[in-house]
Amino acid sequence: MTTSSKTRNKIEIDETLQAALSNRKRPSKPNALTNSLTFGWRAFLKIRYVPEQLFDVTVFPIMFLLMFTYLFGGAIAGSTGDYLQFLLPGILGMTVVTITMYTGMELNNDITKGVFDRFRSLPIWRPSVLVGALLVDAVRYTMASAIMITLGLVLGFRPEGGVLGVVAAVALLVVFSFSLSWIWTTLGLILRTEKSLMGVSMMVLFPLTFVSNVFVDPETLPSWLQSFVEVNPVSLLVTAVRGLMHGTVTFDQVGWVLLASVVITAIFAPLTMYLYRNKK
Repeated sequence: MTTSSKTRNKIEIDETLQAALSNRKRPSKPNALTNSLTFGWRAFLKIRYVPEQLFDVTVFPIMFLLMFTYLFGGAIAGSTGDYLQFLLPGILGMTVVTITMYTGMELNNDITKGVFDRFRSLPIWRPSVLVGALLVDAVRYTMASAIMITLGLVLGFRPEGGVLGVVAAVALLVVFSFSLSWIWTTLGLILRTEKSLMGVSMMVLFPLTFVSNVFVDPETLPSWLQSFVEVNPVSLLVTAVRGLMHGTVTFDQVGWVLLASVVITAIFAPLTMYLYRNKK
């Protein structure tokens, strides 16, 4: 085959390939929603292949509810049945609030492994990495709530607010927990190790959850401690959740929780994105 024939064949092949490629529709550029759902699916696959990650939303809530109900119910309320009506909304709030710290831990883990830098180099909507993980965490919060409420019903919990009240309580809980997760994503970008993040988060969450109205009525506490409990965000959340479940909620109770959620998100979401863009 002569050189001219080879050249002519090459030109024909190139034209055929060009024609084939030009006839195909170019894929549309991913938008913010598809990006977020993709990274949400990535977070979901982590749970699928390492199901032990669900212990914090399955085993631990059951342990907490059984342990506190039957250890302290008789001493505090006179009977475990009466105490369960008071305790379950509180334990539900405490459990879900506590597991919000795992959002920051997963982000910190990605930074340590170098996956974080790869994501930042992709032509995607930058917040989608965080939003996708937070969406899956919202599913985990809902799962923990469903497990707690189901167990509570088996043990004798009877929400006077009915199904609508329970659903509204879980929705409010997920909204607040979603906003609280932004704090841990911020710390996940600042702190250098996963262990240090866990230490800081427990140092914050431990007093917020235990020095609250989760376990006891604040009226039984010293006056100086009542002042802290009344403004504690966890207490505000538990009061609203308890009111929704038992049909005694007021507009102010829900409003304070929503206001706290908006304030936390408004502060820490932009801060997280600033640190995310400038992380070195």
